[in-house]
Amino acid sequence: MAPREEAAADVTTDPATARDVTVAAGARPRGSRLPRSARRTQLLQAAREVFVAQGYHASAMDDIAERAGVSKPVLYQHFPGKYELYLALVDQNAAEIITAVRQALASTADHKQQVAATMSAFFEFIDREGESFKLIFESDLTNDRAVQERVTAVSLEVARAIAEVIRKAADVTDEDAEMLGIALGGMANVTARYWLRTGRQMPREDAVRLLSQLCWRGIRGVPLAGAAGSATSAAPADPVAGDDTAG
Repeated sequence: MAPREEAAADVTTDPATARDVTVAAGARPRGSRLPRSARRTQLLQAAREVFVAQGYHASAMDDIAERAGVSKPVLYQHFPGKYELYLALVDQNAAEIITAVRQALASTADHKQQVAATMSAFFEFIDREGESFKLIFESDLTNDRAVQERVTAVSLEVARAIAEVIRKAADVTDEDAEMLGIALGGMANVTARYWLRTGRQMPREDAVRLLSQLCWRGIRGVPLAGAAGSATSAAPADPVAGDDTAG
């Protein structure tokens, strides 16, 4: 069965009508029907652009519909209001960062490289999303209960992903693993946001390297699972301090 398409109210076919419509800069022209999932993606992207350009409170559903190149009835078929659009954007970003962290952890079996890949995932995501990330995770709506719950859920889910890897590799309790996951995820999140907020004052690769070195020097002291005696750590001590810059 073919994917459902939007109603024809979304389509402008009369050239005379099209000439009478004033389209703001960046607005997409009307005229194409899309499957429902594709339309939803388009509307979320339009909302993201409008919120970033104008701020949440100054934005209106009319602005978002115009930017997307759809009629307001089509927009309301997907989202009952601006607030629901905003929450959907938070959910979208949350899913993306969680996926990025899980992919980073799964990209290698080497524990040191897992730390570096996880730190890099945060920086790459925040660097790529930029103003969109700050709008969602650092806006005045972060005091809203529903937004708070979502942002907190991201931190917990990232911590659990890191904790799963620590739990399998290290001789620690579930509680210890979760605490370490919270610590590593929190360091990555806060540091990457600071790096963005202060104008990317150093190259991203240098920031990732510094943070990875700090995190690895701490986590490598955790005993490996099945190791004899608590003195056995997750990795041998580096012979020299400069060794942390390798691989």
